[in-house]
Amino acid sequence: MGSWVLRSLLLLICGVSGYYLATAFFPSPLVGGWGILGGLLLAGLALLMEARMKRIPLRNLTGSFIGLILGIMVANLISNALFPDLFNNQQMILPLYGLLYGICGYIGIRIGFKKGDEFQMPGWKPFSRGLPRGENSKILDTSVIIDGRIADITETGFVEGPLLIPQFVLGELQHIADSSDPVKRTRGKRGLEVLHHIQKQVNVDVRIVDTDYPSVKEVDSKLIELAKEVRGKIFTNDSNLNKVAELQGIEVLNINELANALKPVVLPGEEMNVKILKEGKEMGQGVAYLDDGTMIVVDNGRRQIGKTIDVVVTSVLQTPAGRMIFARLKEEPNRESKGKDIYYPLDSEF
Repeated sequence: MGSWVLRSLLLLICGVSGYYLATAFFPSPLVGGWGILGGLLLAGLALLMEARMKRIPLRNLTGSFIGLILGIMVANLISNALFPDLFNNQQMILPLYGLLYGICGYIGIRIGFKKGDEFQMPGWKPFSRGLPRGENSKILDTSVIIDGRIADITETGFVEGPLLIPQFVLGELQHIADSSDPVKRTRGKRGLEVLHHIQKQVNVDVRIVDTDYPSVKEVDSKLIELAKEVRGKIFTNDSNLNKVAELQGIEVLNINELANALKPVVLPGEEMNVKILKEGKEMGQGVAYLDDGTMIVVDNGRRQIGKTIDVVVTSVLQTPAGRMIFARLKEEPNRESKGKDIYYPLDSEF
């Protein structure tokens, strides 16, 4: 309510001031009307700047202001100390001052805005170390913490920049750890243990941030808002969060995609030694797994369940959820190379 009163007062003041300024130079009601319009346009520009500046952090605003002052000081030094004779020319003084002060002021504002995140003022809360904007920050979501592989990745030193753990993510983890469901409770406790392990790593900058968005209810939406504010990336295993964040221009680091990229390349025709663990969905199929969890579907492998056998890769299927390898028994000739006169016994005949 108070903000609307102030904005209405600003419009009124600018309109009245525009009218009196215009009629002071040109005493005419028509000119006074144009003066009111000009004053209202200036007020609208001020309100537009207010809306845009709401999204700019205080550090960047302060950095821009300091940069502007330094730019003006540099321009004044150049005009008075280095080229005093040139600036004494009355015909050139206005364009030279405009050019010099405009360039130096613009450069100062831009540098101050970019470097505003590095500005520190001890003892003043707005400039205390808080959200690391522009520091290549990574935000961890609940799924990637419970998964646990993030701890191994950070321990190798491949992750740069601070790891941000929002307080609302910690709250969700605590809620899962206190669940009456034993499976959820185990997952929640595992997530808290993973966080504790990451905090102990000396080469990782872990920060707990208290920033919250009361108007936003979903944790995923809060993560996206936080990523926008700090200009950071989101670490996640959640495919839905991955898609929504990318639609809003947020860069996402998906652990599953990284794991798939690091899996060894398997080409058709390669031989592998695997243990058939269970029956497949189709008739006669057996299922085995590699050490990294990749599923291998072996044609006519059902009768080899529990045995370690040699197989030959026939094809590889890559899906968003992972990779699946199809293979056949090594001692079994390739069906495509055999003629129609070759008989394949059915499983029911064994």
